[in-house]
Amino acid sequence: MSTVVNVEEKLFQNRYKVDHGRPHIKIRQPDLCRNECKTQACTFVCPAACYKSEGNGGVTLIADGCLECGSCRIICTELSNVEWEYPRGGHGILFKFG
Repeated sequence: MSTVVNVEEKLFQNRYKVDHGRPHIKIRQPDLCRNECKTQACTFVCPAACYKSEGNGGVTLIADGCLECGSCRIICTELSNVEWEYPRGGHGILFKFG
């Protein structure tokens, strides 16, 4: 018997405590995403879908729900346009099973 795992359902089990006014991750220079980045790989590599492609060629980041996996930092090595640090204590992802 095969079991189908729904990623969205699993992500919903986790909780995220937002640190209002102090996001732990940001795009350093949004114009680089629009003008220099050819693939915008962050928009499809992020497992929490925090990055979204915009109609004007830009990328929007909504850090709420970030899994803190670091995939965006790894995929954006050419431009190094992602600034990432650990959230302050008590904020960020709260995994249900760990």
